[in-house]
Amino acid sequence: MLSEPPGSPLYLQGVRLYRADLSGCDLTEANLSGATLRRADLHRAILTEADLTAADLTRADLTEATLRGAILCGADLTEADLRGADLTDADMSWSRLVDADLTGAILSGVELAGADLSGAIIAAPDE
Repeated sequence: MLSEPPGSPLYLQGVRLYRADLSGCDLTEANLSGATLRRADLHRAILTEADLTAADLTRADLTEATLRGAILCGADLTEADLRGADLTDADMSWSRLVDADLTGAILSGVELAGADLSGAIIAAPDE
């Protein structure tokens, strides 16, 4: 059971949440640095200003997730599904986005210095 008061950010550094279903969860300002979220379902999750530094999000479902102002420095998003995600002002410096799908993602103000976008799909959504 979590002992954090309601409205307090969660501190989950290094936690292993392989294939976890966190769809629609409000993880605003959560500290998930170094967390393993491989294949996690984060569809429509709210990760506004969350710290995902060096997190493993390989093949995670982040469709329509809100990651406004999130810190994803050095995160591994290989083959992650970010279709329709809001990444406004996110810091994705040195992140790995190999073969990630960013179709329709909002990328306004995103920092991508040093990021590996090999094979990533960056396109407007199909009409």
